[in-house]
Formats: sequence, C-alpha cells, structure tokens
Amino acid sequence: MAYSLLTRTFLAALQAVGFEPYQGFYHVPRHGRTALALDMMEPYRPIIADSAVLQAINNGEVKHDDFVSNGPSCALKPHGRKALIAAFERRLEQETTHPVFGYQVSMRRLIEVQMRLLARYLDGELPEYPHYTPR
Repeated sequence: MAYSLLTRTFLAALQAVGFEPYQGFYHVPRHGRTALALDMMEPYRPIIADSAVLQAINNGEVKHDDFVSNGPSCALKPHGRKALIAAFERRLEQETTHPVFGYQVSMRRLIEVQMRLLARYLDGELPEYPHYTPR
C-alpha cells in the first residue's frame, strides 16, 4: 500500500512538471501503468515508503489485529489503513537538505524539485541529473 501511495505522489509531481508518466526509462509501458512514476520512485522506496511502514509498526500505530486475512492474502482494516496513510504523510512532511540548493525542503517538495531537475537535465540545461542521497 505504501508503494501505491508513493507511486501516486510521483505521478502527481511528474504531471505537474509536464511529463508523460506512462512512458518510462526502465519499466515496460503497459496499459494503465505509470512506468515513469515507477522508475523515478525506485530510489525513494526505502527512504519514504519503507521507513513510513516501519515507523507505523514500531510506534504501534499499525498492529497485527489491523489486518484481516482471507486464505493466502491479507488486507488492512480501515483503522490500520488510516494509520498507515497518516504515517506516510508525516514522512512526506519531514524536512531534508536539498543536495543541490542546500536549503531545507519537505520530502514532498524534494520530489517535485527533483522532477523539475530531471526535466532540465533531459532538456540539456544540466550536464548531469543530481541524485538525492540521504545523509
């Protein structure tokens, strides 16, 4: 679920910048699959999605009884889903230092700035794409 939330976040940022999110670099284009959003979210999966899930579990916001099982599959109950979304949104609001500009930005804003830098790189305005590396 956290990966779906992250994909949606990247989809919104890519569309805001003007990209076609269904045409990716690495993921094969398929009907209804936002290949570019999947490509661009890969480095951020552990930083945002995985850390939000771990934080929600470690803080006791999402517990074992927040899941319902049916055979080999399971799903989150409404309370667990709300708690996970809240943890994900808190993670997006945490601030970090931007690698190029040196100022503090939220992770949500960092994603948008990085997509704008990708656009500038693809237009030839930047010699290389500046990746975000935490710490």
